[in-house]
Amino acid sequence: MYQKALKGKISCMITYGEANDPAYNPLLKENQKEYIYHSELILDNQRIIMSDHVDIEFQTCYSNFLTIMYDTKEEVQRAYEIMKEGSKTIYELEATPYSSCRVVFVDKFGIRWGIMTEQTER
Repeated sequence: MYQKALKGKISCMITYGEANDPAYNPLLKENQKEYIYHSELILDNQRIIMSDHVDIEFQTCYSNFLTIMYDTKEEVQRAYEIMKEGSKTIYELEATPYSSCRVVFVDKFGIRWGIMTEQTER
């Protein structure tokens, strides 16, 4: 079976301080200058765009998370390898009754992710 190489990288990450946006600058607290104004994560061929918002206090959210679905456990494992640096794993890579491979973690930016297959065979 042909296995494609999964590629991932942060292609763009700009803080509010770096963006120097005149609409936000006067409103920013000193610590908010380090919040993410715009970021792009390329995971395989998917572009995921994220940013922090300065209108609410920043906190890690464990109750909501983004889920990425793959066809095989090898793809799940490769995606996790790309994203796990500096993360906190909630559920280790494992098979479940609904997935041949699943992992749940909070990345170094405080985002909770689920990466899994939608089947139990591959």
